[in-house]
Amino acid sequence: MKKSSKSENVDSYIADQVEAARPILEELRKIINSTIPEAEETISWGYPFFRYHGILAGITAYKKHVSFQIADSLQDKDRQTLEEAGYTLGEKRIQIKFDQQVPATVIKQMLKTQAKMNEAKAK
Repeated sequence: MKKSSKSENVDSYIADQVEAARPILEELRKIINSTIPEAEETISWGYPFFRYHGILAGITAYKKHVSFQIADSLQDKDRQTLEEAGYTLGEKRIQIKFDQQVPATVIKQMLKTQAKMNEAKAK
């Protein structure tokens, strides 16, 4: 991450990041918007977040990687698949190093699961 972001929208957030992070951020944004087209893009806490009946996911650029955060914890099956593929994981996030591919298939499934969970909570 360059410095604390004061970006007003997702476009300016991405533009402010180091060159190596931008394509990953754009790809994640495209995956989120195509998987859950009703998701609203926002900037919260200085970072891009996507909302759909509550927080859906967020993306953040760092010095050597980009993080994708899901609102709830990673599911065990997703965690296992990602660990086997060499991604560093947290409770709710995937670190995507600049030399790694974006795990699009897993992220799409995570987004669909989170969207269903958010819909159920909203009822």
